Amino acid sequence: MKNWSLARRKHALQQRANVIQKIRDFFHEREYLEVETPYRIPVLIPESHIDPVPSDPWFLHPSPELCMKRLLVAGYEKIFQICHCWRRGERGDRHLPEFTLLEWYRTGGDYLNLMEDCESLIRFLATEIGLGETLVYRGRAIHLTSPWERITVDEAFRRYTAVTTREAMDQDIFDEVMVRDIEPKLGMEKPTLLYDYPAERRSLARLKKENPSVAERFELYIGGLEIANAFSELIDPEEQRKVFNSELEIRQSLGRQVYPMPENFLNELEAMPPSAGIAVGVDRLVMVLLNAETIDEVVAFTPEEL
Repeated sequence: MKNWSLARRKHALQQRANVIQKIRDFFHEREYLEVETPYRIPVLIPESHIDPVPSDPWFLHPSPELCMKRLLVAGYEKIFQICHCWRRGERGDRHLPEFTLLEWYRTGGDYLNLMEDCESLIRFLATEIGLGETLVYRGRAIHLTSPWERITVDEAFRRYTAVTTREAMDQDIFDEVMVRDIEPKLGMEKPTLLYDYPAERRSLARLKKENPSVAERFELYIGGLEIANAFSELIDPEEQRKVFNSELEIRQSLGRQVYPMPENFLNELEAMPPSAGIAVGVDRLVMVLLNAETIDEVVAFTPEEL
C-alpha cells in the first residue's frame, strides 16, 4: 500500500535537496572547505537547557561546534558543515529531536561579518529557487532587499515589552518574555537580526569591549521563526571555563545530568585566532523558503513515522 503521507512530500523534498545543493554552491564559491566531523562524541559543550541523546558511553552531538572550532585552532580558516544533530525532548511544529544544521566558521571575522553572510546566503538561495527578493511565509510577504532590520535585545525589550532586559534577567523571566512577547514580532516585514544579548546569555560568545554587559551574539528571525544563532567567538580558555562551570551549576540545580568538561577543547582554545561562527537550522530555513506550516512537511520522516 502506498504511504500517501510520504508521497505528498515529494515536491518539498525535491526543493529541500535543491536548497542544500545551493548552500554548498554558495560556500564553495567563497572558498570555504566543507568538513565532516564525528556525530558521536565523548564530551559536550556544557549548556544548561540542552539535553543530549546518549550513545553509550558517549553522546550524539547536539552541534558540531566543538570539533569545528578545534579545526580553526589547527589552521583551517573558512569551514562549513551540513550535518544531522540530536537534542532530547525537542518535538513540536518547529522542533525535531533529530534535525539538520548548517554551521560555518571564519577566522579574522566577527558577528557583524556573519550578519552580512546571512543576508548574502538567504538572498542567494531565494533567487536560486525562483523566489526573487520576496518570500511568503504564513500569509505574510517578507522582503529580502537590503538593509535588513537590526535591533539590539535592549531595544526589543523597550519596543515590545513592559520590562527592561535587566529586569527580565533579575526576575528570571528573560526566556519567557522573549518567546511570548518578542520573537513572534520579529522578521515580519524583513528578516530581523536581533543582537547584543545580555552577558548572562553569552554561551560561547565574547563580551563587547565597549560594553561588557552584552555579548557579541545575534539571532536571525524570519516570520517570527528563529533561523540562526551566531557569535564572535570567545577565545579566552579561563573565561570560557567559568562560563561552562556556571552552566553546569545550573544543570545541577535543575536536577539534570552534569557532564564532564571538554578539556581537549579548552586546552586548545588559547591558540584559536579571532573568529566568528554561526549555526543555521536547515529544516526551519526550508520551512520558510517553501512556506510550510510545520517542520514535518520538509523532512522525509518524522519520529512518529519510523
